[in-house]
Amino acid sequence: MFCKNCGKEINEGTKFCPNCGQECSAMADVTKAANDMFNATEKQIASAVDEVRQSFNGENGNITPNGREKLKDDRGLASYIILSIITCGIYSYYFLYKLAHDVNIACENDEKTTPGLAAFIILSFVTCGIYACYWYYKLGNRLAANASYYGMNFQENGTTVLMWFIFGMLLCGIGPFIGMHILIKNSNKLCNAYNRKYGLN
Repeated sequence: MFCKNCGKEINEGTKFCPNCGQECSAMADVTKAANDMFNATEKQIASAVDEVRQSFNGENGNITPNGREKLKDDRGLASYIILSIITCGIYSYYFLYKLAHDVNIACENDEKTTPGLAAFIILSFVTCGIYACYWYYKLGNRLAANASYYGMNFQENGTTVLMWFIFGMLLCGIGPFIGMHILIKNSNKLCNAYNRKYGLN
């Protein structure tokens, strides 16, 4: 086997690399992966809280001199879940509002519009949640359709998202989280491509 830090060949079962001193056990790999995950989640939460703070204070530091808004491309499922729990679900609505806002900007060339929060809440209430599934489905399709404009290709579309939201409930209720992860991942990629295209990084 090889040391993951310096690349030198070492014997199987070696706890520390004799060349650089790096810990080489399987437990070290698990610990590093866990630390990386916690650090990434912490950054996502800090970024999300900062976005909410700016909106609450009426700030918009994302508008650049060329008049285009830098889109948020570091949203994460962990911060979405944690902040939604902490705020008793309020953050989840704010999240959807900002997600629709950014997608509408990133996908401006298709001349379509993803309905905002008011339509989402009212129509979901009137249809007993059916409209929410339709909203997620249309958003997934829109992200997939606009990927080619930025030279990308998304394997997942609205049907994939809808299947996770509906039938994924049978998998101990984790399906909707997987569906939301797909939407977040694809919207992040699209927003990042938009930012790069217009030099907003």
